[in-house]
Amino acid sequence: MTKLETFSQILTLVGTLSRNYIDELITIIQNEEYANARDLSHFVEREKSVEDIYCPCCHSKHIVRNGHRKEDDKQRYLCRECGKSFTADTNTVVTGTRKKIKVWEKYIECMMLGLSVRKTADICGIHRNTAFAWRHKILDALRRKYGDMVLEGIIEADETFFPVSYKGNHSCSTTFIMPRPARHRGNDHVFIEVEQDDGNVEIVMMGNKRGLSLDKVCVPCAVNRKGCAVAAVGKLGKVSYPCIEKALGNRIKENSTLCTDGEKAYRTLSKEHSLNLVQFNDSKSKKGIYNIQHINSYHSQLKNFLYHFKGVSTKYLNNYLTWHNFVNYAEGSYKDKRNNFLREAVVVNICVTNRGLSNRPALPLLC
Repeated sequence: MTKLETFSQILTLVGTLSRNYIDELITIIQNEEYANARDLSHFVEREKSVEDIYCPCCHSKHIVRNGHRKEDDKQRYLCRECGKSFTADTNTVVTGTRKKIKVWEKYIECMMLGLSVRKTADICGIHRNTAFAWRHKILDALRRKYGDMVLEGIIEADETFFPVSYKGNHSCSTTFIMPRPARHRGNDHVFIEVEQDDGNVEIVMMGNKRGLSLDKVCVPCAVNRKGCAVAAVGKLGKVSYPCIEKALGNRIKENSTLCTDGEKAYRTLSKEHSLNLVQFNDSKSKKGIYNIQHINSYHSQLKNFLYHFKGVSTKYLNNYLTWHNFVNYAEGSYKDKRNNFLREAVVVNICVTNRGLSNRPALPLLC
């Protein structure tokens, strides 16, 4: 019996399996791909397509193969534009790592479960600082990969708010100056000086008070009926049209239907981008197939997800939004997301250093 005949018999048997068994077979095959990868570098090279490989220095695609490295037989590439030599994993999330691919596989499982940095470090046998750096390297790569996602169809949009957190910006830092006194329990109000556009200085009360204030960051969000979501840190305080425009303006396809609450900023957004606007005064109202219950559910899921981290620093909030969108909201089974998590991240050329993470602005505002 030839190999072709054997393969044909295998395909016939696979065709008789139920959907659950087929999913299990796919998972086994994908896990075998991890196990058979000689190391992480070869896994990255195998996952990257021809379009994904380009010069990390000048971003040119005019590259040629340039032999293999003697120490690990890794394929080298040469850029014809700038003359730089590189490998497939240069400037990726796994650049410089000394950990085996099995460790990264465990780490991805921990991210799928939303575990804390310390718990993840214990499970993977790595330092907590390494676990923290890996988390944001992976999320930075996913943000870049899906940064141009455009929603279409029926889209629901609304903004949510989170308390401003300077967690991780230590008082001993030489580059960060705390804009307000540290908040202690029982200290209800803090007053700061805010410079206005006309040059005048206004005294603004900050602190643990109800309602909107400059002590809360606005996060515009939008979801569609296909399980896609976009969200980004906008501004401090109440939402405005420039905030909505920068966060969602280029992320919604023209002639789509936009469902929102009664906020005036969405009216301007709809006119500027040729959207069909449907607005509601009550979050539970419906107009035929249109409502804003999906975006309200999204906000509830997002806040439940962030609650387990006991306060997310505002400087990293965009990454946590991406994390939630990929793991908890996007369509697909748990197994598919787990198997694709690392694959989606390693194909992105991105250079993230530990120093670069700590030196990010405390308030990554769009406007």
